Amino acid sequence: MPANQTTSPAGEGPMRYTPRKKKLAPRIFSLYIPIIAILLFLLFPFYWTFVTSVKPEQELYGAAVTYWPQNLTFESYRKLFVDFNFLRPMGNSLLVAVITTVVTLIVSMLAAYAFSRYDFKGRKGFMVMFLTNNMFPSVLLLIPLYAIMRKLGILYTPTALVLAYTTFTIPFSVWLLNGYINDLPLSLEEAAMVDGANRAQAFIKIILPILTPCLIATGVYIFMQSWNEYTFAVMFTNENNRTIPVALKNLIGQLGVQWDLLTAGGIITIIPVCIMFFFAQKRLVEGLTAGAVKG
Repeated sequence: MPANQTTSPAGEGPMRYTPRKKKLAPRIFSLYIPIIAILLFLLFPFYWTFVTSVKPEQELYGAAVTYWPQNLTFESYRKLFVDFNFLRPMGNSLLVAVITTVVTLIVSMLAAYAFSRYDFKGRKGFMVMFLTNNMFPSVLLLIPLYAIMRKLGILYTPTALVLAYTTFTIPFSVWLLNGYINDLPLSLEEAAMVDGANRAQAFIKIILPILTPCLIATGVYIFMQSWNEYTFAVMFTNENNRTIPVALKNLIGQLGVQWDLLTAGGIITIIPVCIMFFFAQKRLVEGLTAGAVKG
């Protein structure tokens, strides 16, 4: 009997044995190679940014292209924090992003709960208004917001940026959280109120803990939008309270681009977001998939 054949249990004749290598070969071309190609396409820009940030100037501006520096140096990071004072825009961005996230989550959570649990006149119209708000480019709001901020006397302050960011983070967050709350059965609150709790207590003790993954997912979206926003930041800030995107833009001048500082700043910018995703990834996945399966 050939080596690649075995006898079937019922004695019906030889049964051909398929080697594992023959089964693995199609998966290499249909699964592994496409995944590796996509990962290379996604990760190569980050790799190139990091490599550029640790190259010495003679390699950075030389004629030959090197994919790994021959003389590794972190001089660009030193100049970024010592000479360029990058800690100030980082602190400004963190302050604005955190305050925007907290304010947006509080307002959006209460508004989404009201839209989900109460039936009032104009409810659908307001929800459509929130949705259509995200259909228009934010640059259309620059002139009216600039006039409002100047009239209120808060222009070129972090408060101006927070109020400007909430114009597009609150409408989207209300829609997002409203979908999550709609998936929660009303019987949960009714059972708590039967036991003696009022609506506020039922919301805080029953609904809010269940909504924690959804709030984290929404908070990550709000933080990233506030951390990376440029259009409002360049209009409503000055030299004292510049955020990271505006500070990095100042490294691009008329006579050239400071690639070493620009790429070093880019690497530093993505570190807080990566840390946040690392610690919140479990809750983030739970929040993004909440309500996806019913029954």
